[in-house]
Amino acid sequence: ASYYWPGQMTASGARFNPGALPAAHRSLPFGTRVRVTNRSNGRSVVVIINDRGPFVGGRIIDLSRAAAQAISMTGAGVAAVSLEVLGRS
Repeated sequence: ASYYWPGQMTASGARFNPGALPAAHRSLPFGTRVRVTNRSNGRSVVVIINDRGPFVGGRIIDLSRAAAQAISMTGAGVAAVSLEVLGRS
């Protein structure tokens, strides 16, 4: 996983809010709730997919800065994570 922070429009049409808990995934439907767990420390956060990405090889999800902070990955910028799809919001 990685995280991003610039204010922009998301692929779903919503304005990106780095203080909220949105995330980008290449194929999960918009509105899907996903539990993201940092494998190195066991911390997890529930995010909602509202954008497309990441477009960097080896990454499966982009998190907002707030979500990245919740799982303590902002220092490194990237982390090995596990995803659990929880359903649609």
